[in-house]
Amino acid sequence: MQQGGNPNDIFIKINALLEEAKPRFSEECCIYKVPNNIRKLNEDAYTPQVVSIGPFHHANQNLQKMEDQKRLYCRQFIERSETKNLESLVSCVQEMEEEVRSCYSDDIKLSKEEHVMLILVDSCFILEFLLRFYFLVTRGDDSILLPEQLLVHIRNDLLLVENQVPFFVLDKLYYLSFPSTLNGEDLHNHPPLLSLTCYILPGFMISEDNFVLLSVSSDVDFGRIAHFVDLTRKLLLKSSKLFQLSTSDCSREAQVTHIYSASELNELGVKFEVNKNTECLLDITLSGHTLRIPFIRVHDWTELVLRNLLAFEQCHCIHESYLTDYTLFLDFLINTDKDVDLLIKKGIIENWLGDSNAVAKMFNGLAANTVTPDFNVQYSNIFKDLNAFCAHPWNKKVATLKRDYCNTPWKTVASIAAIFLLILTIIQTIFSILQVVH
Repeated sequence: MQQGGNPNDIFIKINALLEEAKPRFSEECCIYKVPNNIRKLNEDAYTPQVVSIGPFHHANQNLQKMEDQKRLYCRQFIERSETKNLESLVSCVQEMEEEVRSCYSDDIKLSKEEHVMLILVDSCFILEFLLRFYFLVTRGDDSILLPEQLLVHIRNDLLLVENQVPFFVLDKLYYLSFPSTLNGEDLHNHPPLLSLTCYILPGFMISEDNFVLLSVSSDVDFGRIAHFVDLTRKLLLKSSKLFQLSTSDCSREAQVTHIYSASELNELGVKFEVNKNTECLLDITLSGHTLRIPFIRVHDWTELVLRNLLAFEQCHCIHESYLTDYTLFLDFLINTDKDVDLLIKKGIIENWLGDSNAVAKMFNGLAANTVTPDFNVQYSNIFKDLNAFCAHPWNKKVATLKRDYCNTPWKTVASIAAIFLLILTIIQTIFSILQVVH
């Protein structure tokens, strides 16, 4: 005889289980664990190498050496502050703890007290690091700003999407520590927080001059900046002449259309030039059959920065994924080292990796496993115009002629000689016929 459980007990258990269910992401969520299907493509690009910031990598044993240095910087930031009041900083973080916790996509396995300590130390470390970097101040105990290699790694670690604290925490702690700056006083010794971030943002994407111009004249709102990755993206979009989130010119009602590679487009008569009228990577334009692409310098850390920006777009603003559009564009243009060499020759790419194949592999892998539910109209129109130009019968014939008869200097000379000989033969034939007729 089968023994059955009490139906009421099962009902109570299931009901309790359902009541415990919570949404994975809150409305405040802005710091994400990179999805596994993207992360597995390049684990190192999303993992801090030197310093952990926030709770996601706090337990990583490979990063424990920096914990003492973080606490030292935290103490020195408090000593540097105008108030020198640890209690007020702790109280400030305690008041924000619940809001800060909701900014992270995954459940944080830390008590409130542990979380407050973590956020306070990490935030003060970042602020002290920014101040020292800004003023280029080093002390005898400074093991961060002295070794150049370590400095580069920390800057890169601060641009990882998993390795962030909310920007509003930095904002509140900074101006709580330097109230005179908030009042517009003593800006020489303690500049606005936004100015401090200039030197950690990726220079190959946002130049220092462009950053200063944007930070002074634009309407960047601290309350709307999620973290350093988001700040990088927002400043990049604000520097663009094509994509500005505040305008209606950035419609995303188009679908992705495939285009030929750079070398194929070149054979079909498309010209490539550097777009010198902009400093923003995104401002790709087509005028007639001339494709103008902004200059980009490819460093060892270019892939790291781009991958984290793309991951943030995929998790947080997938319907405004303008950087994803840009990488798709370059992914279409670059298939092999031949395409990279063409863009290097045209001055569009400056290759610091040394190997053209490495550059091609990087761009081909960036957009892998990304989702594109829509595409911006500006790029879509460029794609359509390029495809229409390439589909024209005359352009195809010219491309065939170039490929079959002018693909090397010797073939070009031989083809010209053959054409010249053919013209002479025709002229000679005409004169012979005229002589006979006469």
